[in-house]
Amino acid sequence: MHRKLFIFGLTILFIGVIIAISIQSVESQNDMVERGKYLVDAVAACGYCHTPRVRAEYNMNMYLAGHPAGESIPRYNFRMIQQGIFMLTAPQLTAFSAPFGTSFASNLTPDNETGLGEWTEKMFIDAMRTGRHQGNPNNREILPPMPIKHYAQMSDADLKAIWAYLRTIKPVKNEVNPALDHQGRPQ
Repeated sequence: MHRKLFIFGLTILFIGVIIAISIQSVESQNDMVERGKYLVDAVAACGYCHTPRVRAEYNMNMYLAGHPAGESIPRYNFRMIQQGIFMLTAPQLTAFSAPFGTSFASNLTPDNETGLGEWTEKMFIDAMRTGRHQGNPNNREILPPMPIKHYAQMSDADLKAIWAYLRTIKPVKNEVNPALDHQGRPQ
């Protein structure tokens, strides 16, 4: 009888430990997502470029979805330098054209076809560290105005928190244009 009570007690203790670990894991995951939201919305200010605007207001239906498909594209002309113009932007403030070419704010939502849905955490962190699309050194460079040198200095914990948060936002299907060189050809 004592042996049965001992085994029962150990089983209850084991189940309690598993539940405690699970609750702590859920709480720490929630904490990580909350930290990621804070970093995305306040510190890194991702929405400034990745959320299109309608006049001065953010289009929250397109939260972090990048430059809207089919919208106008600014075209830089090198003669603009003589007028002191070094960069143009689309009305939504999600596309930028300068002597380097034209860049478009990417879709950061977890949409599998047009956003980061197929990316892994490692790809995201490597992209922020290397300044290369999907973190692959053979892929295209992430162009200005993305402040990649600043993001490259973020801690792994902060980048993981950002990634955790981006996985929780609403997926938005929005095919963003590829970056263009200064002659308007895809890079």
